[in-house]
Amino acid sequence: MRSLFGKVVLLAGSYIAAASGAWAQAPASIDVAIAYDTARANIVPGSNFWMQGGSVQIHGQFWRGLGVVADIAGLHTSDVHGTGVGLDLVTATFGPRYTLPLAHDRYAVFGQGLLGEANGFHSVFPAASGVNSSAGGLALQVGGGVNFSLSRHLAVRAFEADWLRTQLPNGTTSVENNLRLGAGLVFKF
Repeated sequence: MRSLFGKVVLLAGSYIAAASGAWAQAPASIDVAIAYDTARANIVPGSNFWMQGGSVQIHGQFWRGLGVVADIAGLHTSDVHGTGVGLDLVTATFGPRYTLPLAHDRYAVFGQGLLGEANGFHSVFPAASGVNSSAGGLALQVGGGVNFSLSRHLAVRAFEADWLRTQLPNGTTSVENNLRLGAGLVFKF
């Protein structure tokens, strides 16, 4: 798990290093989004439940709408599909984002593809030696959203929808497909 996290951090560092050359050539914009998130999650097909939580995204735009984003999210449920078992899930993902400003920069639509790590804990994860209370694996997040500018330095994240695929032990395929929905505030620098 630690080696996967190291590779994700190395990949994120590579994105930032590649972007830094472009940032030197064009005016950069940095924004930080704080959002409430809810996710329709599954552990095995046909076993769906809701999780609640939040996320923080740091986005740097460096060339004609193209930028990089880091997304850290935490989700929780106290009862996975009526089993009485809880689950806490933390994801850290990084990757490219394209933002298209509309209506004289009052609205912005964005799409992104992020890769990183998922960590589940305070739950039950099947293992060869029995069960573990925590597990880590790959996280893939693809989606987008809409921001509405309120002022030069503040916007509302009106809507964000992402497909979040995690790979945590679940006793069957060890793949979970989640629909993550969010809304919040965006601070622009």
